[in-house]
Amino acid sequence: MKQFISVNDVKNVKTLILKAIKLKKNPFFYKKNKTIGLVFFNPSLRTRISSQKAAFNLGCKTWILNINSDSWKIETSDGSVMNSTQEHLKEAIGVMSLYCDLLAVRTFPGLLEKEYDYKEILLKKIIKYSKVPVVNLESATLHPLQSLADLITIEEFKTKKTIKIVFSWAPHIKALPQSVTNSFIEWVKKMKDIKLYITNPDGYNLNSDLTFGIKLIPNQKEAFKNADFIYAKNWSSYENYGKRIFKDLSWTITKEKMQLTNKAKFMHCLPVRRNLVVEDSVLDDKNSIFLNQAENRIFATQIVFLEILENI
Repeated sequence: MKQFISVNDVKNVKTLILKAIKLKKNPFFYKKNKTIGLVFFNPSLRTRISSQKAAFNLGCKTWILNINSDSWKIETSDGSVMNSTQEHLKEAIGVMSLYCDLLAVRTFPGLLEKEYDYKEILLKKIIKYSKVPVVNLESATLHPLQSLADLITIEEFKTKKTIKIVFSWAPHIKALPQSVTNSFIEWVKKMKDIKLYITNPDGYNLNSDLTFGIKLIPNQKEAFKNADFIYAKNWSSYENYGKRIFKDLSWTITKEKMQLTNKAKFMHCLPVRRNLVVEDSVLDDKNSIFLNQAENRIFATQIVFLEILENI
């Protein structure tokens, strides 16, 4: 692995999952003595801390830069007259990449211009300007490390050969990105033992290029029937890009709905708004595995760091 931008950088997803599970049993075995730079264009909790822990497990040092509070104001557009910004992305990334062996970056969508976000303009510029391999900690449209952690967790908890997973839209007070859902779809398409279903209200269908071949069920309760895993997540409209057009709380994940499933495990990438996205009774149930997902963010990141560092 030379970089980690999406699932397309992974030769064999199942092999990588099994490598991560093996690494989890002995996380301090590999020592690389390298420096990993962590750059954040938006706030983070799990991504930041799990990336640091993954680096520490490998004997690596880290430095962290929060773009909006720790540095000069960064100009990202090309050809601009910099009257209000002090440093251009080209120089900033060029310099940062001189100070590490691997550059891990988290960006975020503006949710204003679909074409700009879905072309991953900012991420592509970072890759272009960096002198070292880049790891995508989340971008405008993808969150591959979350998806890898999700699949590690599913592998650990599945009890039969072929499983049914339902990815369900859930209510939220803000317009959120489609990145977690987009990535999960991409990764699951590489798995032969998962049947994926997506359920969401009218107006929230995802990019049809991504969902091609995936069963879409508009009735949430119908979708939940006999599911082995329920993954809840809000996303803003793709069709009416970045908008929050549906505010009906009837899509909240409830105990009643979970009883329609095959004693399904409940998943969420966090942070989660209790009793809005999901009821306490579901989140606090023994079948809720969101903390396992969060823990596996460490080992998903660690195996990716390791795979890249071994090829430097």
